[in-house]
Amino acid sequence: MQHLKGLNITEIKKQMWANATERCDKYIDEHLGGKDILACGFGWVTVYPKHKGNTKEGRHERKVLRQLGFEVSYDKTFTLHSPYKECFKARGQYFQNVDCQLEAAKGMADILSSVGFDAYGSSRLD
Repeated sequence: MQHLKGLNITEIKKQMWANATERCDKYIDEHLGGKDILACGFGWVTVYPKHKGNTKEGRHERKVLRQLGFEVSYDKTFTLHSPYKECFKARGQYFQNVDCQLEAAKGMADILSSVGFDAYGSSRLD
């Protein structure tokens, strides 16, 4: 797990939230016209661990994911729900649109992928 050694967790978190907010804002402005319209749903980020949890690399990988705010899911993946909350907080308005929530999740996943995680933005309709 050489790629995780020396990661600045605080900086990664900042980048994750900044990219999620930027992509969410852009989608709301460009596709929704600043209004909460169309289908509602939920978005989250899923990370698939690369190593088994009982190995040295696996323990370290899971420790980093927990420090980034992820929780283990029922299927042994790690998830972070509500990656769009900072965007909505900055706007002062909550959006239920599933697509803007997915864009925020994809924004976070992009940052995580760039540092070596198998990360994906996911969503579902409400």
